[in-house]
Amino acid sequence: MKWRIIPLETHDAFFNMAADEAIGDAIAKGESAPTIRFYKWKPGAVSIGHFQSMNDEVNIDCCKELGIDYIRRKTGGGAVYHDENGEITYSVIAPEEMFPKGIIESYRVICGWIVLGLANIGITAEFAPINDIVVLGKKISGNAQTRRNGILLQHGTVLYDLKIETMFSLLKISNEKISDKMIKSVEDRVTRVLDFRQVSQEQLYEALLAGFTKDKECEFGAMSQEEIEKTEALSKTSYRSSEWNFMR
Repeated sequence: MKWRIIPLETHDAFFNMAADEAIGDAIAKGESAPTIRFYKWKPGAVSIGHFQSMNDEVNIDCCKELGIDYIRRKTGGGAVYHDENGEITYSVIAPEEMFPKGIIESYRVICGWIVLGLANIGITAEFAPINDIVVLGKKISGNAQTRRNGILLQHGTVLYDLKIETMFSLLKISNEKISDKMIKSVEDRVTRVLDFRQVSQEQLYEALLAGFTKDKECEFGAMSQEEIEKTEALSKTSYRSSEWNFMR
């Protein structure tokens, strides 16, 4: 099956999350091809997992002060700070029968594409179940997945030059969480591409693109007009609503 590749774009948090839903709905209806998209976030944003509490995880006042968006994802997992220039995010949206039924096995397939991409710039990474990618034991990529209406959605980030101090101010990272993992600080378990290779963000994107598209039949494309219209509608209603973002 041919994949549609949507090249690196920059949108706000509400558009980015709405686009995943709109594309998934179009694929479920047979109107769009399986899709891999790459994107950045402007302004920066904090996204929380579907089952998290915004007030428990995010320093709302600090977000407002810094002009940072905050949003709930459809996928699970933990709270993530998305820095406009600090990462590249991807989404894979496709019929779930294209992937193994097992959650870890399907993570392993898609995360393997990231591992291939990082290898293209000389970084040796490995998949760390359930859903992380690590380099020398430190997390360089976090990923989350959900399945709905026969469609698998997995999205995740590859850290490029994350501002760790800003992340600390935006996320409510408790000492208990840190001690539970028996580590001294969050910095001890996070790493970035620039810690290993002095490459541009564009070079990282090209490397990831090559990793994701290897051995696939694919073509570059864009969102359909119907997908864009649905994305814009969802981004203005559902994903901006307090009912959604503060549902827990």
